[in-house]
Amino acid sequence: MTDEHEHVHFVAIAGAGMGSLAGLLRARGHRVTGSDTGVYPPMSDALEKWGIPIFSGFERAHVLAQRPDRVVIGNVVRRDNPEARAAIDGGIPYLSFPDALYEYAIRGKHSVVVAGTHGKTTTTALLATLLIETGQDPAVLVGGIANNLDGSFRDGTGPHFVVEGDEYDTAFFDKTPKFLHYGARTAILTSVEFDHADIYRDLDHVKSAFRAFVASLPRDGTLIADLDDPGVRDVIGGAPCRVVGYGLDDHGPDAWRGWPGAVGASGQALAIEAPGGQRLAACLPFPGRHNAANALAALACVASLGGDPRAAAAALRAFRGVRRRQELRGEPRGIAVIDDFAHHPTAVRETIAAVRASHPGRRLVAVFEPRTNTSRRAVFQDDYAAAFAGADRALISIVPDAPLYSATGEVTERFSAEQLAAALRGRGMDAEALAGPDAILERLRTESRPGDVLLVMSNGGFGNLSGRLVSAL
Repeated sequence: MTDEHEHVHFVAIAGAGMGSLAGLLRARGHRVTGSDTGVYPPMSDALEKWGIPIFSGFERAHVLAQRPDRVVIGNVVRRDNPEARAAIDGGIPYLSFPDALYEYAIRGKHSVVVAGTHGKTTTTALLATLLIETGQDPAVLVGGIANNLDGSFRDGTGPHFVVEGDEYDTAFFDKTPKFLHYGARTAILTSVEFDHADIYRDLDHVKSAFRAFVASLPRDGTLIADLDDPGVRDVIGGAPCRVVGYGLDDHGPDAWRGWPGAVGASGQALAIEAPGGQRLAACLPFPGRHNAANALAALACVASLGGDPRAAAAALRAFRGVRRRQELRGEPRGIAVIDDFAHHPTAVRETIAAVRASHPGRRLVAVFEPRTNTSRRAVFQDDYAAAFAGADRALISIVPDAPLYSATGEVTERFSAEQLAAALRGRGMDAEALAGPDAILERLRTESRPGDVLLVMSNGGFGNLSGRLVSAL
């Protein structure tokens, strides 16, 4: 880890990981600047709170006029980006985000990496909370605003660095997955499904990345693996280290098992059996089978690091969640507005089920923006129709006919919001496709009634729809 204070400039600073690292470096006394386009909450608010100036747009002058000591280049940056080119052609030292994170923060720590197609952010925040609540002092970097951390990072002095590990590629000059750069000694693997269609050809291609991650663990390391997930089971066979399984199904006496219980005002009851037969009882503030599985992963990891499972289970009730993960933005006139990051069909299905369980008897309106490179393709067209089954009404934002980036070949088939709405109507659901957040806002403003639950799902800004809904209603 570097000790000297430097000027570090971030190209595409507003991404969850980039912004969090920028905040961590600023907290350590480095001078930090950055640039980006389309900056939106919660990261825009966090960067302002941390006192980090942001240039709007990308220009060579943002780099050359100040000549920082290092330039960190985000993975969304293309090779023709003027700031990236200014750094590379101008001889200014530059790093990818994962390499910068390792060099500035992880090196010398016990690296705990949380990976998987779903659940990474929540599980990382959960694990950090349990370590803190049981007397540890971890350093943490999470890809979201964790309420227990009052931000997305924590500069702890303990031996562990807990980090969310993404399978997406590192940078235009390094196409290896980001999670291979963190020197994981302990790892959690929550799920393996097809995603990131812009860089992965198919599920087997995705699995190859996760197999490489598993193979990178040291012999004296530990892998915490969700054995309910067939993709996880398929990639852990060659693990060189100890594997600790968990799941909601029965995977034998050596695995952690959980039984989600009733959902009440204080959250979801969770009965737990640890390896060896130890029984634990917990209350998880957020409902849903996926959250129960995430809690099991965090508990198993705390135990693997030498923590007390009973104390960790009791600490689950202290978890206050992550911004944009089943986040209640307000309840004007008795209409609940919930914001969530769900975008993959599995995440959409599980989020709808969790919100349904916590709001029984109320009309659930699911609002969805297909924004990622994967969701804007036709690859999950049919899967989305099944994913929305738990809602009473669905409003799907029509996808603009914009170019789709792909490193795996020409994109020939695109997702259709109109086709999804028609498929949902064919299943008996009230559904329609509307042209963007403004049209959806107007529809919900006029039709919503007390008792409704409006679940807004997008992994982007979505025109601040959830916040505007609270104001409009």
